Amino acid sequence: MYNGDWFENRIEGYGEYKWKDGRTYTGEWKNNNMHGEGVYTWADGRRYEGQYEMDKKHGFGVYRWADGRVYEGNWFNGKQHGTGKYVLQDSTVKIGEWVNGKRTHWIGGENDGGTADDRD
Repeated sequence: MYNGDWFENRIEGYGEYKWKDGRTYTGEWKNNNMHGEGVYTWADGRRYEGQYEMDKKHGFGVYRWADGRVYEGNWFNGKQHGTGKYVLQDSTVKIGEWVNGKRTHWIGGENDGGTADDRD
């Protein structure tokens, strides 16, 4: 169910879409696609807040798993890509590089980065 802006019979502008399975997207739309800034939540507690391009995570965004882990960084074509910060449930912070959704390596050693409370 959609509640928001329309243009020439298309979802366009700002609005919220709720799926029957509990997922919700609130944010910017273009030509019936999530496009721009938005927040996508899943019924199981996962959440993504950030940029979209043509229905895919693209640009900078923060993905939170229901178990408390967090990825904060760059996305490309729906997948983690580039430098990102990964925060574990115990607040350990790791900085890494991702390519096409797969982590290639940690930067500065596996456990560098301190804790989430140390960030600016």
